[in-house]
Amino acid sequence: MRALRILLIVVVILGGLFVIADRVAVNFAEGEAADRLKATENLSATPDVSIKGFPFLTQVVGGSLDDIEVGITNYEAAAGNGAEKIRIDDLRADMRGVEFSGDYSSATATSATGTATIAYDELLKTAKSEPTQVAPGVTANVVGLSDGGNGKIKVTVEATVLGNKLPEPVSVLSSVTVIDGTVRVKADGLPKFGGVEIAESRVRAITDFQQKIDGLPGGIKLDKVQAAPGGVEITVKGSNVRLAG
Repeated sequence: MRALRILLIVVVILGGLFVIADRVAVNFAEGEAADRLKATENLSATPDVSIKGFPFLTQVVGGSLDDIEVGITNYEAAAGNGAEKIRIDDLRADMRGVEFSGDYSSATATSATGTATIAYDELLKTAKSEPTQVAPGVTANVVGLSDGGNGKIKVTVEATVLGNKLPEPVSVLSSVTVIDGTVRVKADGLPKFGGVEIAESRVRAITDFQQKIDGLPGGIKLDKVQAAPGGVEITVKGSNVRLAG
């Protein structure tokens, strides 16, 4: 009976030591992965990396990690024209089936899904914010974007008719979609500018706009978009996503 008790104590102690060693190892690995991801993506701040699953050490022996969560704040994505950037807030991705090289210099996830937000003031940079002539004597420009409810964007337009600025800006609800990595904003209807008849194509040249977004981390792509109180919420997905190397 005494021998059994001693054996149980030894097992508990060894189990505790294994758990401690496993957690120390995973914390070290998370730090290393964060540093490599920062260098690979040329990030201004170190990302958050969380390796899920227990035990970690047995996953390492197998050469594959089940689940890694990555968080990046204020990511500067390419805007499609090679020069401009667009800021993406709070990009979070869940990487599944992460295979890594023997020296840990590279890592690739079989699949990835995630979410992020583009603030309205950031997306506003894409719209025509400078007064543009839409008809003889009539100029208009977008002055604000906000949540219109039910997944719509409220596009606010300011207009000047025959040199007189309209007393109140006009607004229109717009749908937001993503096609081939491009966020598209299209008005559901057309705003009226002081009763002046203006061709639809001229009005849409102001109200409708799009923003190409390239170069997301690891090659993930835009999947879906929806207007929300804090900005345009996007979902991303990808396969064979490179985390490092």
